[in-house]
Amino acid sequence: MFQSIEGGAAAAKGFTCSGIHCGIRKNKSKKDLALIVSEKPCAAAAVYTQNLVKGAPITVTRAHLEDGRAQAVIVNSGYANTCNANGIEIAEGMCALVEAHTGIKAADVVVASTGIIGQPLSLEPIAKGMPALIAGLTSDGRDAAEAIMTTDTVKKEAAVSFVIDGKECRVGGMAKGSGMINPNMATLLCFITTDVNIPAALLREAVGEAVQDSFNMLSIDGDTSTNDMLSVLANGMSGIAPLKKGGAGYAAFLAALKDVCRSLCRMMAGDGEGASKLIECVVTGAATVADARKAAKSVVMSTLFKCAMFGADANWGRALCAIGYSGADVDITNVDIAFASKNGHIAVCGGGASLAFDETAAKNILSADEIEVRITFYEGESAARAWGCDMTYDYVKINGDYRS
Repeated sequence: MFQSIEGGAAAAKGFTCSGIHCGIRKNKSKKDLALIVSEKPCAAAAVYTQNLVKGAPITVTRAHLEDGRAQAVIVNSGYANTCNANGIEIAEGMCALVEAHTGIKAADVVVASTGIIGQPLSLEPIAKGMPALIAGLTSDGRDAAEAIMTTDTVKKEAAVSFVIDGKECRVGGMAKGSGMINPNMATLLCFITTDVNIPAALLREAVGEAVQDSFNMLSIDGDTSTNDMLSVLANGMSGIAPLKKGGAGYAAFLAALKDVCRSLCRMMAGDGEGASKLIECVVTGAATVADARKAAKSVVMSTLFKCAMFGADANWGRALCAIGYSGADVDITNVDIAFASKNGHIAVCGGGASLAFDETAAKNILSADEIEVRITFYEGESAARAWGCDMTYDYVKINGDYRS
């Protein structure tokens, strides 16, 4: 139905991206300012953190997107612009700088920040960097994806192409996040672009559905950031007719959007702070999707289970325990658990009880860098999957000296 392509957030027709070091961060080798621009105004939708403590950019972006329109995204890394007396002024100032240099109305700009909470953010380096940021706009999203990184060790991009009514369409995006990830309705920062033609109201619906089985099923450490935001801009430049709910075109777009979201989720889980392994938990046979989601996410959130995966210890009891307190409606005496990786597959629990298995083989399977936890209920036909990572010594080290 669709195929992976290069370009990230600049893959869709009419979008360009840029990323530079402007001086927000002391380390000159780290980019700290990103920009996404569309040639034409876009339908826009976003989801945000549910943390009561919210960064000023969330407030400004939410106001800007009330009319369902946007044309640019500006993002800084280094400082979160959260819990600052002049935070709104700074966020609005960043949007005003975009207007001054591109002509795009400040009210049509999505603004985001990521980094240390409670530290002042100055407009001065951003203003000085704007000419270089504008000059660097290109149909390659790599620099922008790098500029939004904080504790990330790799940049995160994904894009796909697909066909609607004989015309090529594209969805692409970039994300950042390694820690403070336990979102509900959003993720740390994610910016997705598409050239499909879709009304803003329907786009909001699509975004809401896409995050349910992607970013809402991602957890690194149980913390929810103050600046979480996922925004989607659609400029319609593919030339297709406006999508309608229930149509084949909308179904194709939604599938592509979900694929990009899931790809970015996997990258974020695999790059969790200090992580050595990506954990993917798949629950099948649940009575409802809600039950499957509760159980899958509970397993990847369990600190004890995450530690077991770090040690390549087939301690399946910790997974069963997490299912037991997840709130899922399930007969715990009728649950099967297995582990799988590129090194093989092994069943470790059947009917809620231990199965005889080779510990050496299990350790080999769990020593891979990507682990799948397969959990089977016998309650119905619903399924869900969640993503997380192991808990290592380095997670504490990273967060013990984050501000320094």
